[in-house]
Amino acid sequence: MSAKLSTEDFSKWVERINTKRVESCGKSVASYPFATCRARLVSGTNEFKSVAETNLDDISGGAGSCRGCIVYWMSRDQRIQDNWALLFAQRIALKFSIPLHVCFNLVSSSALRTRRHASFLLEGLAEIEKECKDLEIGFHLLPVPVTKSKSGVKRSADGNVVHHGSDTGKAELIVDVLKQLDARVVVTDFSPLRDDLRAVQFVSSHLSQDIPLYQVDAHNVVPAWFASDKLEYSARTIRGKLHDKAKHLFTDFPPVIHHPIPSKWEAVDWKAIKQSLVGLVDESVEPVTWAKGGAKAGLSQLFSFLHHRLRAYATHRNDPTKKALSNLSPWLHFGHISAQRCLWEVNLRRSLHKESTDAFMEEAFVRRELSDNFCYYNPNYDSIKGAWSWAQETLRKHANDLRKPSYSEETMESATTEDNLWNAAQRQLRREGKMHGFLRMYWAKKILEWHAEGPEKALQLGFRLDNRYSLDGTDPSGYVGVMWSICGVHDQGWKERPIFGKIRYMNFAGCKRKFDVAAFVRRYPRRMCTLYTLAHK
Repeated sequence: MSAKLSTEDFSKWVERINTKRVESCGKSVASYPFATCRARLVSGTNEFKSVAETNLDDISGGAGSCRGCIVYWMSRDQRIQDNWALLFAQRIALKFSIPLHVCFNLVSSSALRTRRHASFLLEGLAEIEKECKDLEIGFHLLPVPVTKSKSGVKRSADGNVVHHGSDTGKAELIVDVLKQLDARVVVTDFSPLRDDLRAVQFVSSHLSQDIPLYQVDAHNVVPAWFASDKLEYSARTIRGKLHDKAKHLFTDFPPVIHHPIPSKWEAVDWKAIKQSLVGLVDESVEPVTWAKGGAKAGLSQLFSFLHHRLRAYATHRNDPTKKALSNLSPWLHFGHISAQRCLWEVNLRRSLHKESTDAFMEEAFVRRELSDNFCYYNPNYDSIKGAWSWAQETLRKHANDLRKPSYSEETMESATTEDNLWNAAQRQLRREGKMHGFLRMYWAKKILEWHAEGPEKALQLGFRLDNRYSLDGTDPSGYVGVMWSICGVHDQGWKERPIFGKIRYMNFAGCKRKFDVAAFVRRYPRRMCTLYTLAHK
């Protein structure tokens, strides 16, 4: 915090948010008109349609008549407040006066790739456990069983730890804990990615028919399945739909309250959890110093953006030498902060910064939710097969074009090419776990230009580097960002040229016209990256 904005100012701002929740939405979700489009039944009997539509203050018939509990299977949205999935779960639990539990399956988390991601994840989960304890909500962290080979931990080609059992085997852990808790209703959040969708289907197929499983999109303002029922071609084709449907969905949140029916549960043994990860994650990718996981840190970053950088967002967000970005993507990716909360707080400042507010709404609302649409309706979201037909054709046509220069994957990963700007961007990614958004486009397009084995290999390298080093790796926005750059997704065809074909071209000269390239390069000298590389060989 700066001298002008103290910790006390931040605390007062958070308290104002808490107060406004109650003033705008009521004392609890029981009296809030929950939008039915946010929740969908995955399996089981739909006995709770009225739970979403009715003011529960007027319902008493079911109170105390049910055994068991309500379980929120937390996955993508790792927070307590501003979480539509947890609010829906508490709404049902309040109606039937039964305990509420939260479960998180550590084994299925993509964050177990590196120490950087695992540390950020665990920081957020520790905060969640404390909040659950304060609110009398049960919290259960499922541990990580792994298979070790004689030479150590087994890893897949992308560097991820190979856990015991298949993808569906990982979901069996959730099924087991649901049975142990005697769950009567299960609520989970939404992710459009393949592994997450498969896990939900597996769990739904192993629940008794009298145990409904609901899915609530707690990540988007407009639920992905409600925003559109098809794969959208571009921002132009989905923008109007999103803004129209957001008219009654873009609201403040009711509070998750102290649960009146307490739960019994064992505290997480964090020492054992952390010890179990030793040797399982890639230790060479260290935690960053600028970002800590958890809702509090996410809100602090939002507070800083609102007061220091929002005013410059419209004019300087594409200049890597300026401090104009929100820097919220790590917390948005892990679900430590709600995108709707960020948009809500930015929108409150529209009268002060109209152009910046509009620009942020376009990026954090339209473009981000377009990414979920792409991954949800396109199972090939991480392959050239997922590109539009014109892009597939032009990339095939130029796949064997001579790359000059051409660099190995090791040279690119170590940031030792002859392009100083590209190297600096790669060093920023490796060191800080985040790359400036404008440079991500240039960075990915250069991988296409330099990879001797063609566009598919270039695409996979882009994904691998982003997923390994970026705190927001394995996010739909990350997949779409690389697909836009290399495969022209959500873009149009441009003038045909070697290697790129009709894919939009970017070059060093264009970057020099937009910002002070030399100033950015000076921030990330080669020597520091070389020392980093040597230290982890």
